[in-house]
Amino acid sequence: MPAKSPPAMIRRRFGRTELRMPVFSCGGMRYQDGWQDKPLADVDPEGQANLEATIRRSVEVGVNHIETARGYGSSERQLGLVLPKFPREELIVQTKIGPNADPEVFREQFLESLERLQLEHVDLLAIHGINNEEKLQWSIREGGCFDMAARLRTEGKARFIGFATHGPVSIINRAIAFGDDRDDGGFDYVNLHWYYIYQETWPCIEAAAARDMGVFIISPSDKGGQLYKAPPRLHELCAPLHPMTFNDLFCLSHPQVHTLSLGAARPSDFNEHLDCLPLLPEAPRHLGPILERLRVRYEEVVDPLLRDPWHLGLPPIDRIPGRINVGRIVQLHNLARAFDLVDYGRFRYNLLGNAADWFPGEKAAPDNLDPVRSELEALFARLPAGKLLLPYLEAAHELLGGEEVQRLSQS
Repeated sequence: MPAKSPPAMIRRRFGRTELRMPVFSCGGMRYQDGWQDKPLADVDPEGQANLEATIRRSVEVGVNHIETARGYGSSERQLGLVLPKFPREELIVQTKIGPNADPEVFREQFLESLERLQLEHVDLLAIHGINNEEKLQWSIREGGCFDMAARLRTEGKARFIGFATHGPVSIINRAIAFGDDRDDGGFDYVNLHWYYIYQETWPCIEAAAARDMGVFIISPSDKGGQLYKAPPRLHELCAPLHPMTFNDLFCLSHPQVHTLSLGAARPSDFNEHLDCLPLLPEAPRHLGPILERLRVRYEEVVDPLLRDPWHLGLPPIDRIPGRINVGRIVQLHNLARAFDLVDYGRFRYNLLGNAADWFPGEKAAPDNLDPVRSELEALFARLPAGKLLLPYLEAAHELLGGEEVQRLSQS
């Protein structure tokens, strides 16, 4: 029997860039040979063959947006052996460069990335990791990294400029609004986190849509719950869809969202995502029963005062005693209890304290809680969920605490 043809790719206008963006993008975090940069001579030939097969499968199914970053280990160098084999006009290529206090360093790093990619230009250049006030200022101050990126655009080395962020809503919205008083409109697009289990950044997506910016969702399957290894309960709640297919459909049912990153590690990793495409025209019908089951389960298990971790009335993390990331810990505990996302919760929880501004704040370990217990009690006493929070944080640590975890790029 011949292999089933993949469904036709759906494309969306990527904001004012006017690019015809596939609703899925081939993110470059998982198919590279390692998280440390290395000479091509040191790259495993089997790993390179897998990367090329993954990119060829991506283009074959219509996912012609290939996205990577300078910080993704050997990804750019390995892609440089593959991308020139395709007609350049058939690809949308994005790379990302971290902001720097010295914009000349930003420029040098970008030019090195172009050389690694073996390309004369990229379609999309993102400032990577506008996560806090310092990096925001490095990016948007006069003569900063955005102005350098604009210079590179004038030189024909990048067509459009965006930013990628793991930051709080306040930082993201300031970066989005940066262009309001500029003739060039500022950033053309944004890469940010938003998916079923994390919807706090929806106001940012609305702000981007109001400015006709492209919207790219980062890591919906991994950061969105490690859905490629979802627990049985989540499979039951999402039936008849795979949890990844459900999450894709949920995200893409919002027209303000243009594309989702698929962190493909091998050619077969596209399959469950492609299953979403035929369902998209009638997304509400497919989503309705699943969303209701998820809501009922969540509300059965989680106290009403703790259901919305982002509206507990907490100050920013830097003003919480001990920098305990209370909102995120409550979120992870809720998800573990309601949907059995314990492994996901443990992985994310144990990043706290080890991921800097990419995943800020500290765990609720006794060594962190005890020195600031009285200050936390005073803070929580002013909040509606106050009496619940300390016991909930301690229970979260008991359930999710374990060995410390580093970000992939640090490993």
